[in-house]
Amino acid sequence: MAAMSPVVFLVDVDNTLLDNDLIQSDLKRHLESEFGAASRERYWTILEQLFDELGYRDYLGALQRYRVEHPHEPHLMAMSSYLVDYPFASRLYPGALDVLERFRTWGATVILSDGDVVFQPRKVERSGIFEAVNGQVLIYIHKEQELEDVARRYPARHYVLVDDKPRILAAVKKSWSSSVTTVFPRQGMYAHDPAALAKYAPADLTVARVSDLLEFDLPTLLDAAKLNGAAPAACSALLEERRS
Repeated sequence: MAAMSPVVFLVDVDNTLLDNDLIQSDLKRHLESEFGAASRERYWTILEQLFDELGYRDYLGALQRYRVEHPHEPHLMAMSSYLVDYPFASRLYPGALDVLERFRTWGATVILSDGDVVFQPRKVERSGIFEAVNGQVLIYIHKEQELEDVARRYPARHYVLVDDKPRILAAVKKSWSSSVTTVFPRQGMYAHDPAALAKYAPADLTVARVSDLLEFDLPTLLDAAKLNGAAPAACSALLEERRS
């Protein structure tokens, strides 16, 4: 079993480090340009159906299903190349890699993402995120259901989770309670969904942009996990350790 760390940072990818909304807009424009508006809408319908089935957006899987419906479409191979070779690094939010670098000076920094086993790792690698975290990447189907595995791989007295989805932040907070600081960068479609914001408890810390985290020091991040007005014991002990 890995040694216990004082703090581990868990950072999401889509709409946390990468502007996934813009990636989707680019994909829609490319689909319409290559196949027309009707085909674009059909592909997106398949994509959303797969999301309902799988719990994540399987872009390559949706393309395969589209191919079954259109077996003689000549441009599909070019479409798969577009997806695989997309310039993900150009869609990093400003300061995203700097935040990862800052986190790494304080503790182990791990990408914690949902997605398929081909396209999502490709996205992480080609964006430069893989290198920025020294290859420490975890990709699950439903990451909020895999916290036991996360803790086994990266045991820590305290975690800092950065994610754009209120549902994920609330689920992890419910499971780990005072052992996690939840951080909500209000970026992307989920971050501005009134229903989600009303349904789930607020994160310990909310920032407008992920780059805003460069303005915080470690004690402030840990202290944000207060419960009932008192700092959790694990955070207090960690802060004492760093002061000594």
